[in-house]
Formats: sequence, C-alpha cells, structure tokens
Amino acid sequence: MRSILILLLSIFFFSANSQSNLIEGKWDLTVSAEGKEKPSWLSVSHSGVNTYVGQFVYAFGSARPISEVKMDGNKFSFSIPRQWEPEGQDMQFTGTVNQNSISGTLIYTDGTKQPFTGVRAPKLAYTYNPTWGEPINLFNGKDFTGWTPMGENQWKVIDGVLTSEKAGANLVSNQKFDDFKLHIEFRYPKGSNSGIYLRGRYETQIADNAGSDPSNILFGGIYGFLTPTEMVAKAAGEWQSFDITLIGNRVTIIANGKPIIIDRAIPGITGGALDSNEGEAGPFMIQGDHGPVEFRNIIVTPRI
Repeated sequence: MRSILILLLSIFFFSANSQSNLIEGKWDLTVSAEGKEKPSWLSVSHSGVNTYVGQFVYAFGSARPISEVKMDGNKFSFSIPRQWEPEGQDMQFTGTVNQNSISGTLIYTDGTKQPFTGVRAPKLAYTYNPTWGEPINLFNGKDFTGWTPMGENQWKVIDGVLTSEKAGANLVSNQKFDDFKLHIEFRYPKGSNSGIYLRGRYETQIADNAGSDPSNILFGGIYGFLTPTEMVAKAAGEWQSFDITLIGNRVTIIANGKPIIIDRAIPGITGGALDSNEGEAGPFMIQGDHGPVEFRNIIVTPRI
C-alpha cells in the first residue's frame, strides 16, 4: 500500500511540475489595447527548485525583470511595476499556457484590461559561412522612394541627407529582409535620441552618450538586452556609423569602426517593435519620434 501511495504522489507531483514547466521559454505576444495590437514579449525560466522568474517587454520601454511568476497547473500570474506607463497601480498579468500557445489578461496601470495572446518564439537558424548578394542602397539621396512614414511626415531630404529636424514620425522601409549586413551613417545634435530597428523588431540605440559607461539602453546597445563592450559614441554633431550583421537572432555591431557587440544572440523583440513575428522577414525602421537626427548611406547586403 505504501509503495502505491508513493507512486501516486510521484505521478501527481510530476504532472503538476509538467504543467508548470509549460511556461518556461520565450513567447512572442500581442497585446490588444485601444483598438490596436501592441507587440510584446515574455521569457520565463527556473530559479532554484520551485521559483519561476522572467522578463517582459511591452509596446515601449526596455525589458523589465519579473521577480516571480506564480504557477497553478497551467495557469500563471505575475505583476511588475510601471516603467514609462502612466501613474497608477502595478501591471497585473493572469493567463493560461499550453504547449505552444499562451493567452491571458493584462490589467494596465490605469485599471483597464488588455487581453493578450502569444506563441512560442521560434528558434532562428544560424547560417555559417553565408553567401551575400549585391548591396542595395535603401536611400537614394533625393526623396523618400522606398520608405513610408508612420504618421505625419516631418522628414526632409536636405543636400542628399535624410533629415528629421524635430520629433515626429518613424520611417519604415518598404523592402523586408531576413539575414543581412547593414551600413548606415547618422548624425544628431546634442541631447538627441534615435534608433534603427532591425527587421522592425530589434532596436539598435542611437543617442548622444559620448563619455558615458556602456549600457544596453545607450549608444550601440540592443535596447534593454545587449550591452556594448565599450562606449564609442562620438561627440554630437559628428557623422558616425554602424556596420551591423544579423543572421538569425545573432548580431554583430561595429560602431565607428570598432566592434562593440560580437555574434551575440538577441533574446527577443525590443520595445517599439512593429510586430512580434520573429520568424518572418521584416523591414528597417528609423526612429524619428524622439529627437532630431540625420541619416545617409543606408546600404543593405542581403544573404542569399
């Protein structure tokens, strides 16, 4: 009788653990709010024996830590303090997870309910010794051919330079890419801030951070995730450059001729992403909603 009881208890605990383990991994989420779909991201992992911890990326801001994800079978809940959200309560999450899908409700800082759904983030293949195609100049130096503004367009072309003189719309390339090499040159005035989104999902930060310690939310970082090895930003008003290679989710960034991130995996989408469909090709998005910035020589070499 005792051995049967032990067996039944073992089966019960194994089943409970198996249900809880469903939450582990990375999830590409879509939150519905204000009639819009807001790309988001969740990662959950074990910490010790019985605790689950994680990270969450909302439609804006950086990846933020989750101190504990509470599990009850295949149901979960957690809360996180606000980051850039309006004043109010902590954000509260409840939901249900299955083998390859997740759904639930986010109670926002203002008390409104925002439903979300999601799927497991895909494992993006890495191609060794890739073959590269012909370089493509995404900006012709004359007009906005090949680009679409997200909102009222404040961008201008001045003396062959793509120029945003004030905060306004972001620019999205009409062409989409899988794996690629990107060369891009940029200049910003003192205190300004911008970024270039790779496949429209992973922001490489552009900001006036010369002299600062490197950070994943400052110049050259993959926003909220990957920290450069050193700060190589030049003074505001000088032309600077990124040479970025993205294969699968592994990125190398050479900034102003110096390697600062080398073959690092990007965990997931960053705040402000166009969508959370990580397995698909995506466009480039140039951030114009933060501050003045200029760009030139936007050259992409796709993998073939």
